[in-house]
Amino acid sequence: MMSAALSPAMAALVLFGGFFFLLVMRVPVAFALGLACLPILIVEPRLSPMMLFNETFKAYNSFILLAVPFFLLTANLMSVGGITDRLVRLSRAMVGNWPGALAQINVVLSVFFAGISGSSTADAASQSKIFIDAQVKEGYDLSFSIAITAVSAVLAVIIPPSILMIVWGGVISTSIGALYLAGIIPGLLIAGAQMVTVHIYAVRRKYPVYPRATVREFFLSMWQSIPALMTPFIIVGGILLGWFTATESAAIAVIYAALLSIFVYREMDMKRLYGTLVETGKLASVALFCVGTASAFGWLLAYYQIPKALLSNVTSWGLDITGVGMFIAFVFLVVGCFLDAIPAIIIVGTTLQPLAESVHMHPIQFAIIGIVSLAFGLVTPPYGLCLMIACSVAKVRLRYALKDTMIMLIPMLAVLMALIAWPDLVLWLPRLISPELLK
Repeated sequence: MMSAALSPAMAALVLFGGFFFLLVMRVPVAFALGLACLPILIVEPRLSPMMLFNETFKAYNSFILLAVPFFLLTANLMSVGGITDRLVRLSRAMVGNWPGALAQINVVLSVFFAGISGSSTADAASQSKIFIDAQVKEGYDLSFSIAITAVSAVLAVIIPPSILMIVWGGVISTSIGALYLAGIIPGLLIAGAQMVTVHIYAVRRKYPVYPRATVREFFLSMWQSIPALMTPFIIVGGILLGWFTATESAAIAVIYAALLSIFVYREMDMKRLYGTLVETGKLASVALFCVGTASAFGWLLAYYQIPKALLSNVTSWGLDITGVGMFIAFVFLVVGCFLDAIPAIIIVGTTLQPLAESVHMHPIQFAIIGIVSLAFGLVTPPYGLCLMIACSVAKVRLRYALKDTMIMLIPMLAVLMALIAWPDLVLWLPRLISPELLK
């Protein structure tokens, strides 16, 4: 039998070295992942460059990945169909009289948006246009306005339905229904941490407050928002009751958002619908291309048993479950600074899975630690896609809002540490509602 031309260490050096070199050369992540595979596929006699195409396209033969473009389309339909406007009014009625009112509304709207779309980038794009300029006009600092808009957008990948949970469940064979339930408490805790941060900023900098909404205004805004707020209950409830799969729930979310936009709120015409479909196609193609090339990259890691080699030293450290949780979070936090969350799940998630299993960490806790850690990467340079979007809307350089962003991440990091130290924060709700999903 022909032996491998490269050792696991040499293969890892070529793969990761080539990938990071291409990133430094400003090659897009999806292309960098694929091109980094080519040298090994050429040198290794048992492999062929054609395997790059085979493994890439094999990844697309996944029913569950159809949920990604569906949830992106749902988010875009919300933005142009009047759904977001109703949720803004409800958020204002709820927290408009709190210190830093407009920033508090920003966070609450992100919670509502997260429960419908599952896309942080869509949240960052739509809310940057709504809030950044409005907050500056009301006397908020521009850096603060950018930071809270970008940081609150990450809630969309933590609070269900989440695109990252869909990908994680498909790649690492974890119950998506259980992940949806497990993400609710961590998401609300992080939203609460953000609102406390806004409160402290607002009191110290004397940011403006709106008059308290009347009871009539609150119930009117609630009544107008009920159809939109039903979306997460339809999606999550339908999965838990066994009415449809995660992918089918995403398709139903699209149909429901379209019906609301066209027939209930009546703010969607054919021209807007066409533009929404085109924009979704562009976003989905980028995300799914990353999935394909990351799968090829991950296949080579498995072929050379690189994860086993990388973790052989870590397992000898004798870490307990909390120590392993901290290590997993650290790896995802670092990787998230350089790599998009979807390929990070495919490559790093599968690599760290045996380590989590070695200390009997529950797969749901492992998933939530990974997803929450990767959410930080959406606002941390050099990747920081949500922060990048917010800065581009505000027409400033990324470093302009970096200080306030880092300050806002500190209480969020404390929540992440709590999720590691107390697994029940993650597992309590799934155990209460659907314990069979945890088996």
